[in-house]
Amino acid sequence: MPFRSALSGINAAAQELRIIGNNVANASTTGFKQSRANFADVYAASSSGAASNAIGSGVRLASVDQQFTQGNVGFTDSKLDLAINGEGFFILEDSGSRVYSRQGSFQADRDGFIVNSNDQKVIINTADENGAISGSAAPLRLDSSNIPPKATNLVEVAVNLDSSETPPTTFPFDPARPSSFTHSTSLTVYDSLGSPHLASTYYVKTAVPNEWEMHTYIDGKSIRAAEGETVGIPDKLLFDGEGALSQINTIPVPPGKINFPPINTGSGADPIALTIDVQGAVPITQFGGSFTVNGIKQDGYTSGRLTGIDIDDTGIVRARFTNGQNRTLGQVALANFSNANGLRQLGDTNWAESFDSGPALVGSPGSGSLGLIQSGALEGSNVDLTGQLVNMITAQRNFQANAQVISTADDVTQTVINIR
Repeated sequence: MPFRSALSGINAAAQELRIIGNNVANASTTGFKQSRANFADVYAASSSGAASNAIGSGVRLASVDQQFTQGNVGFTDSKLDLAINGEGFFILEDSGSRVYSRQGSFQADRDGFIVNSNDQKVIINTADENGAISGSAAPLRLDSSNIPPKATNLVEVAVNLDSSETPPTTFPFDPARPSSFTHSTSLTVYDSLGSPHLASTYYVKTAVPNEWEMHTYIDGKSIRAAEGETVGIPDKLLFDGEGALSQINTIPVPPGKINFPPINTGSGADPIALTIDVQGAVPITQFGGSFTVNGIKQDGYTSGRLTGIDIDDTGIVRARFTNGQNRTLGQVALANFSNANGLRQLGDTNWAESFDSGPALVGSPGSGSLGLIQSGALEGSNVDLTGQLVNMITAQRNFQANAQVISTADDVTQTVINIR
């Protein structure tokens, strides 16, 4: 009698309804991946039996396959929210073990580690002091302590000195008298304690063709002045007939760097040992045009505290500080698997590596088959509610049809019993 076959059909329909119900329940779960039921028929015939005459014994649930299609990406107000556009999983540390997730809702805990709601830490490839990404994996941690200051060592100056200028008529040079110099520019430099100081350069056109004098001052004091003096020996800049710098004092260019003796600022910090580069990426020139500052920068900074982080589409994590500095902390690591359907589900939108999935293939976002990172966004569930409702109707019909088979078989059995 077909009772057993129909009963297996009812069980299969009930299992499918459970899978559909789980999908529908997680239609709004961030990073959730829907599942699909795969069924197989059951035959009781042995391998040596007459297969052509075998009658099936029903159906069984062969597998529950996860569908790792892309979910919709929605934007949020937190830069720590991350979504993966493409393949891959975030790597999380859970009490010393690794788990994998597509759920990218992260925040900083009290120790500065970037974690999810289960206190699982995000794994990155760390960066060295120069910002170069290494192959060393570790949890991402934000350091809220102040970064130490850095004294200025190098100043890059790129200006154009007007070749049509005439020498000043006021002698000698005095920074307090604008008529004694032709041009000037200033910027802030820092000592070893992070205290700011005003550095100024003054340019004086001489009577010698294509020759200029450059006076360098810090806090109103000439770097090349002797003790007790205010005006020091200037540096001479010589240009060729095409307006390019050819010589500094008696030294041919390149390299185009002027080294100054250490200057004591009186702030208790170490003396500032300054080098001015006038032949950098944008060199100093003498063209027939107005005086122009094309670039001026220095490599020092005061102390600063963390104000926020930025994560680009390749997963590079950069910290921003109040002193205008940026530091690369590392790069978000992603993992992929030869058979993602073989991953073991752990709940909480997490998966674990298994024998069927194969080992984790770790790489950086955008490399190989791995997708890119979207900061300030979350990947939604990939559940298609319309499709699930249609599947629900189909499963319900299957349940009813198998129940009808049992009812019909019961009527047949009752008829046989009533034969006299």
